[in-house]
Amino acid sequence: MKATEARVLDFLRKSPQFVIPIYQRTYSWTEKECRQLWEDIARCGENDKIGVHFIGSIVYIEEGLSQVSHQASLMVIDGQQRLTTITLLLAALAKMVADKEEPFDGFSERKIKNYYLVNPEEDGDRHFKLLLSQTDKETLMALVKGSELPKEASLRVSENFELFLKWLKSHEAQLPTICKGLAKLVLVDIALSRDQDNPQLIFESMNSTGKELSQADLIRNFILMGLRPKLQTRLYKEYWRPMELDFGQEAYGTHFDAFMRHYLTVKTGEIPKKNAVYDAFKDHARISKDEETDEDTHIEDLISEVRVYAKHFCAMALGAEEDAELKRAFHDLRELKVDVSYPLLLELYHDYAAGAFSAEDMVQAVRLIESYVFRRAICAVPTNSLNKTFATFGKALDKDHYLESIKAHFLLLPSYRRFPNDEEFHRDLQTRDLYNFRSRSYWLRRFENFGRKELAPIDECTIEHILPQNENLNASWREALGENWRDIQERYLHTLGNLTLTRYNSEFKDHFFEQKRDMEGGFKMSPLKVNEGLGQLETWNEVEIKKRAQRLADQAAHVWVAPTLSDEILEAYRPAKEESTVYTMEDHSHLSNPLVAELFDAFRKEVLALDECVIEEFLKLYIAYKAETNFVDVIPQAKRLKLSLNMEFSEINDPKGFCKDVTGLGRWGNGNVMVALDSLDELPYIMGLVRQSLELQLGDE
Repeated sequence: MKATEARVLDFLRKSPQFVIPIYQRTYSWTEKECRQLWEDIARCGENDKIGVHFIGSIVYIEEGLSQVSHQASLMVIDGQQRLTTITLLLAALAKMVADKEEPFDGFSERKIKNYYLVNPEEDGDRHFKLLLSQTDKETLMALVKGSELPKEASLRVSENFELFLKWLKSHEAQLPTICKGLAKLVLVDIALSRDQDNPQLIFESMNSTGKELSQADLIRNFILMGLRPKLQTRLYKEYWRPMELDFGQEAYGTHFDAFMRHYLTVKTGEIPKKNAVYDAFKDHARISKDEETDEDTHIEDLISEVRVYAKHFCAMALGAEEDAELKRAFHDLRELKVDVSYPLLLELYHDYAAGAFSAEDMVQAVRLIESYVFRRAICAVPTNSLNKTFATFGKALDKDHYLESIKAHFLLLPSYRRFPNDEEFHRDLQTRDLYNFRSRSYWLRRFENFGRKELAPIDECTIEHILPQNENLNASWREALGENWRDIQERYLHTLGNLTLTRYNSEFKDHFFEQKRDMEGGFKMSPLKVNEGLGQLETWNEVEIKKRAQRLADQAAHVWVAPTLSDEILEAYRPAKEESTVYTMEDHSHLSNPLVAELFDAFRKEVLALDECVIEEFLKLYIAYKAETNFVDVIPQAKRLKLSLNMEFSEINDPKGFCKDVTGLGRWGNGNVMVALDSLDELPYIMGLVRQSLELQLGDE
């Protein structure tokens, strides 16, 4: 590597050509970044005391070997955003001064173009000082030439050019100042050697683990950067570019990082942290390489696999599925906003696409996932274990009996992960506040369209409270409800029996039930299934609300179906219990000490109250508290309790410094964090540490 300081204009003038590699992200600076550069240039031009202004670095490597008769183009590793923006400003300046008789300190149209924008004696692509990638390329070339923009012009490139042109026109009297400021810009010129430098490592260090680039950008560059230019171009065009197009520009920016996280969960069995997807991918790439496979083949195999899973994700998460029933099932699942289910869905879809099971079975599997998530939400089962449930689900699948094994695993999940049965779901659905439920439009739509081959057009419908929300009910409503009308309103207002759909919400207002029933567009005339029976009722009161809730809850068990298997089949999937020695509190002699026993009783009460999923198990050497697995182990000692937290020492937030790093040291219990509980006064703080271990195990970060 060779790094030198250089004036930006000298740097551009002396360089033959800069090429942005095809794998680099497109030009993305907004007005905010352009304005900052503009203001910096203007400030430098106005202030003679400012000698230079540093704008960062440009890192590049020669595309090929230079010769006496031919100087190789320079492939930009880092700095394309700054380089492109300055080029746009210079192109706008060249257009601005085109009709000026007197150049500003050498800034004539001809000199600006021939020094900084083009190589005047070269033809074709070699004519231009800067070649961007993808649609940016043609747009910038047209702006430099002064020709008509291409039909699918790059909006960011063309808009920023117009932005600079507008600013130059509005500051025409200050053009000499702008030219003077441009001459003061300085950068660090970093030239890499192909034989000695690793472009990827340098790129990582300069981008600080993705603060400027997305995780997807870093992964793409990691895959393609070290390859030969021709191979880079082929792999990008065959695999990565089609992924970008499948996602679309907006969804690529918002969903691709999440997709890569789900993909890595499928491939590794571990859920990467959201800000560490790139690091997890590098580890996966390294571990997955066969010793006999050369690097180029390995990279192509890897990107090819990512491409396959990306198509699966687009089918499920972005509405690209072609099978009508499956498309509808994915749409319904998306409305529940349970992204943590995608690792399981990716594995299922990959096997479905490979012919492992039918589209009908795939639809059933998706519907079971939907039912599982919705039933748990209705029954208020905590969601903090969902990510691990779906991340590890694939390990339980018997792919010779695919759908059967999915049902069996759902039925055998422990209580805190349970699939709520019909009785529990039926009971809670009738009393739950469904109006303030986050997916309220979802559940009513599913009720309405269940069993329909032609979906009811209910997009324009809104939720209607049959018994109004108004706290000051009119006399007719009070009479119908009775003397306990206020209690009835509070108890049933937002529940299943009192909610429905209508296009006439504004007309219904707070009218009495008979008016809502008989008016134009009222319940008697409603074609919606959720309004069946309302047109035949004489009144609306507590009895009728409960009857309707009961009827809809009966239907719900068929809409959000639970898995069923015979006892014989289910028993075949039940894990065999291992015979083991049973230990109790009496096996831990130090707990007979009143002081230690008091500490343990207090700790035990607190830790079991953390979450309903916590399980206590007495072992020979310690007492384990488990969720997915042990999150804290208690080792009773003569005068205190030692606690082993199952996490890395770097992950613990311990402002008081109570914890000890026991990584690599022999000890009882699990994890690399040890902390002592010496008195009841320390218990609240210690429980804060224990809670971190539990949340790390159950959380999705």
